[in-house]
Amino acid sequence: MRRLLWLWCVILWVCLAGGVDGQVRHELPFPAIPGYETLKCDFHMHTVFSDGSVWPPVRVDEAWRVGLDAIAVTDHIEYQPHEEDVPTRHNRSYELAVGRARQCGVLLARGAEITRDTPPGHFNAIFLENVDPLETDDLVDVIKRANDQGAFVFWNHPGWKGPELGRWTDVHTQLYEKGWLHGIEVANGETYYPEAHRWCLEKQLTMMGNSDIHGPDLRLRNTAADHRTMTLVFVTERTLDGLKAALKAGRTAVWLQDRIIGRREWIEPLFYASLEVEPPHLRTNNALWVKMANGSAVDIRLENRGQLGPAELVLPADSVTLVRIAGRNLDGPLALPYTATNFLVAPDRSLDVTLRIPE
Repeated sequence: MRRLLWLWCVILWVCLAGGVDGQVRHELPFPAIPGYETLKCDFHMHTVFSDGSVWPPVRVDEAWRVGLDAIAVTDHIEYQPHEEDVPTRHNRSYELAVGRARQCGVLLARGAEITRDTPPGHFNAIFLENVDPLETDDLVDVIKRANDQGAFVFWNHPGWKGPELGRWTDVHTQLYEKGWLHGIEVANGETYYPEAHRWCLEKQLTMMGNSDIHGPDLRLRNTAADHRTMTLVFVTERTLDGLKAALKAGRTAVWLQDRIIGRREWIEPLFYASLEVEPPHLRTNNALWVKMANGSAVDIRLENRGQLGPAELVLPADSVTLVRIAGRNLDGPLALPYTATNFLVAPDRSLDVTLRIPE
C-alpha cells in the first residue's frame, strides 16, 4: 500500500512538474534558402480576449506542437463578445502568452486586429509596443498610431464578403501612399484571394497567409494534406527584429492547402532547396532510374514541358520518389523542363522549373 501511494505521488509530481512541456513537437521541413532561414509563422489568431475560445498560452502550445516558429495573437480591439466574462484589456492576451512563448522558443509578436465594416475591412497590426492607443474611432488615425509604434500592418481577408465589398478603395490608396500599409492576406483560413495576390505583385506589398483561428487547434501535427494556412518568412536572424525586417522587405511565401504562393524570387529558391536529384543508379539502352527527394512539407506537383520524362510527376512531401525516364541517348547530365503547378507566382501562372539530373 505504501509502495502504491509512493508511485502515485511520483506520477503526480511528474505531471505537475512537466505539464505540457513534455508534448512532442512535429517539425515542418521547409528548408533554408540561400542567405536566409525559413520560419513557419501564423500572424492572425484569436483568444477569449476577443471572439476566440481558448486561453492565450494555449495558442503558444498549439504553435509549438504543430511546428510553427513565430506567431501573433491578434484579438479584435473593437469587438469584445466575451466582455461580460473577460474584461476588455487589449494587451492582456500577449502578457499571458509571452512567458510561455519564451519557454517554448516560439517568437511572439504583440498584435491586434483593427475591425471596421467591409469596406474598408479589417487590418492586423503586429510588433506593437502597446495596443491601448489603437482604441480610437478614425481608421486612418488608428493605422497611423500603429505605424508610429513601428508596427507591420496588413489588410485581412479582403474578399471575405465578396469581391465587390472587398475592393481596393480610396482609404486603401491613402494608407498605401503614406507607406502605412505593408501587406495583404492572399490567403486566410482555407480561402485564396487572387485579387489580393495581384495587388501584392503590382504594389510591392508583402504576401501573407494566416489561419485566423478562433477555436482550439485539434491537430497533433501539420501535414501536406491537412495543415494550417501559414506564412513562410525568410529571415537573416531568428529574432523578432529579424522577422519584422523580413516582413517589411516582402520576403515571404504562403502555404495554403497544397499550394505555395509568392513572388518568383522567393518560391523559386524554395523549390530548388526542397528538391534533391541523385545521379541515376541504373541506366539501360532505353531508360534510366533516378531518385528524387522532396525535403519540404508540401507535395510537389509537376507537369512536363518537354519530351523526356513522365508527363506528370508528384513528389510527396518529405520523401523520396523513384522516377523512370524513358528514351534513347540518355547519357550524360539531363535538363528536363517542367512546371511546378502548385507553386503560384501569379494567380494564373505557375513556376517553370528545370529538373537537372547529374551524370
